[in-house]
Amino acid sequence: MCEDHEGIGRRALVVTGAATALTLGGVTFASGAGAADGDQETRTVRGTLPTGSPDFVYLPLEIPSGVREIRVAYTYDRPSVPAGTAGNALDIGIFDERGTDLGGRGFRGWSGGARTEFFLRADDATPGYLPGPIRRGTWHIVLGPYTVAPQGMTYEIDITLVRGEQGAVAAPVHPPRRAKGRGRDWYRGDCHLHSWHSDGRRTPAEIGALARAAGLDFINSSEHNTHAGHAHWADVAGDDLLVMLGEEVTTRNGHVVAVGTEPGTFVDWRYRARDNRFGRFARQIRRAGGLVVPAHPHATCIGCNWKFGFGEADAVEVWNGPYTPDDEVSLADWDGTLVASVREGRDWIPAMGGSDAHRDPDVVGLPQTVVLADDLTREAVLAGIRAGRSYVAESKNVVLSFTASGGRGEHAGIGERLDVGPDTPVTVRLEVAGAPRCAVRFVTDQGVLHTSAPLPVTGSGVVEWRTTAAYAAYVRAELRHEAVLAPLPGALAAFTNPVFLGRRQG
Repeated sequence: MCEDHEGIGRRALVVTGAATALTLGGVTFASGAGAADGDQETRTVRGTLPTGSPDFVYLPLEIPSGVREIRVAYTYDRPSVPAGTAGNALDIGIFDERGTDLGGRGFRGWSGGARTEFFLRADDATPGYLPGPIRRGTWHIVLGPYTVAPQGMTYEIDITLVRGEQGAVAAPVHPPRRAKGRGRDWYRGDCHLHSWHSDGRRTPAEIGALARAAGLDFINSSEHNTHAGHAHWADVAGDDLLVMLGEEVTTRNGHVVAVGTEPGTFVDWRYRARDNRFGRFARQIRRAGGLVVPAHPHATCIGCNWKFGFGEADAVEVWNGPYTPDDEVSLADWDGTLVASVREGRDWIPAMGGSDAHRDPDVVGLPQTVVLADDLTREAVLAGIRAGRSYVAESKNVVLSFTASGGRGEHAGIGERLDVGPDTPVTVRLEVAGAPRCAVRFVTDQGVLHTSAPLPVTGSGVVEWRTTAAYAAYVRAELRHEAVLAPLPGALAAFTNPVFLGRRQG
């Protein structure tokens, strides 16, 4: 059976929570009375979406009793478009009979544009989707027209119900909250990773092996708009690897990584900055024990750069994957927030990095955030990131020690404050290993005030610089590869969060 939903002129726009959405006419199925185990019934829906469609289009499904499995497959056209014009891209997911209200009580899965089909049963589901009971009621397929070509987008959806007895629902098993650790020490991690539970191509086990090879002590799962992968990481964790759970909340106005939330935490993404809803979900992330980390804030992909401001951020992902010009812009933008925090006497936002690795040849642990934590536990690692006791390095080979000291034995490290008078002489010291031919730059609220000669080919060295709190309100270190084009700086090999100088105001 086929139903046509041509265009949207005859369909009412509704508001679901915050984002404007379109709800299509519903699809019904036979009652299933007298159906044999394994019987199937398929409905096909076709329609067209014009340019300027709402962010989300909902297709109601009236699911009868006696269903053990739902299968969905979809296609859409991809016409040629002029250079510089976006073509068609259509995301998909599903909500169960508990509804589509903002907050996601009825959320059962999302694959974005990574898959053309999915299934759900009580005992199993496609990666990115949650297994669980198939209950009677109104379910909704949700379409996300990410971009629509000038010609519009025609789509076709096949929905198949399989009758029969439902399987048993397995209790999820999650990774432990701690690994063996070394007590208070510097731990290396990658908090931005994607597996096949969203649009990645690697299994959790493959990511775990790559993380260990990269010298990482902790990782954080961050699938796009789904927490369905949380129950698939327990076997990856071990005494040598802490696995934290999160989500990359992928909105139309930027992405934010929820780092280290409680297992099973789902964070909704169906809003824009103009809807004034982000604060609600940032608070949800923190209530779940996690950190709010805007990702790649100046990325150039559609909908990727950050539009929500940094008032709710616990940290910001300044370096995303291989170092590129948009990371350079993110670094400069973040440095501007440090200047503002000094000027206004308010808290500062630490920086971190993440690989955003999806598939080969993406490198897990490029870059990696190196955190001073009291132990290798979720709580201790998150506390270190939140306090800014961290630096970001391109690999396990790069090791830094960055301190500031005063004339009377005062001492402060990364993320700390050296409590000295404005004219007290201060010595800033960076010890480096694993960075051959890299130059050190000391950056302050005035900009770059000291640049070293390149380190020797051994990659090890010590660079010192003397200043005062009156001259530099903070100092942070950058380790740069040799520049390819003068006078541009070379790509980053590492950078630190700042050491602040002087007595706290207020």
